[in-house]
Amino acid sequence: MLFVAVLIVIPLTWTIYLSLTDAEGSVRAESSFIGFKNYVDVLSDTDRFWPAVLRTVAFTGIALLFEVVLGMAIALLLWRPFRGQRWVRVAILMPLVATPVAVGMMWRLIFDPNIGMANQVLGWVGIGPQPWLAGRSTALPTTMFIDIWQWTPMVALILLAGLTSLSDEPQEAARIDGASAWQRFRHVTLPLMMPTVIVAILLRGIDALKTFDILYATKGRGGGSFHEVETLNVYAYGLSFDYNEYGVSSAVLIIFFLIIIGLMWALTARRKKEANR
Repeated sequence: MLFVAVLIVIPLTWTIYLSLTDAEGSVRAESSFIGFKNYVDVLSDTDRFWPAVLRTVAFTGIALLFEVVLGMAIALLLWRPFRGQRWVRVAILMPLVATPVAVGMMWRLIFDPNIGMANQVLGWVGIGPQPWLAGRSTALPTTMFIDIWQWTPMVALILLAGLTSLSDEPQEAARIDGASAWQRFRHVTLPLMMPTVIVAILLRGIDALKTFDILYATKGRGGGSFHEVETLNVYAYGLSFDYNEYGVSSAVLIIFFLIIIGLMWALTARRKKEANR
């Protein structure tokens, strides 16, 4: 615990210190203490910071919604044994094998406007080519799709573990009372699964908030020429390694850290509430 605490405290303390200085060019260069000026500048930046916040919230919220819904559907599919279940599980879990950067590069080729397979498939059914990652309005939804494709299996695994731990007695009692499959899911399975669902939302939500590799692999610096997929992580990375503005980027990261801590606290409180019911 002491080792883990040191690994957390030292980088966090250093980042907080940099956020209160005008450090730029190099972290070893001389810098002056400027208090909360970086935070004021960041919070008043309506051109890059707040749009990045909105993209981060949209990316996380929409991707997480689809991942939980699809993950629950997959978990319910795999809950009861059926013929060929082993092969279905292998196929569903395959996206987790690859690294996010490799996944991003693969889908970047698939969605290429000129040679990509996606537009070729659309052409077979009479639909014209789409810009996908190249379009300002389609880039963010496309990266959401990539994230959903890769991480839905992880959510499904968590929910499947929760389903297999449930007792069969409530299901049998509801079935004897004449409840349909949907009624059993709505009034029996889902309430019993809520603590596990919240755990899945907590784990995947925090990870989705921090998504960087897929976005950078597909769109590069700044989240694209028009910052169309620039989230807070991509924005902070650009400030640090493209513009060497370490003080400002540290302030962005501390604000981002506080947002994540707040969401963790809210979801953990909700999980305790559900567990105590």
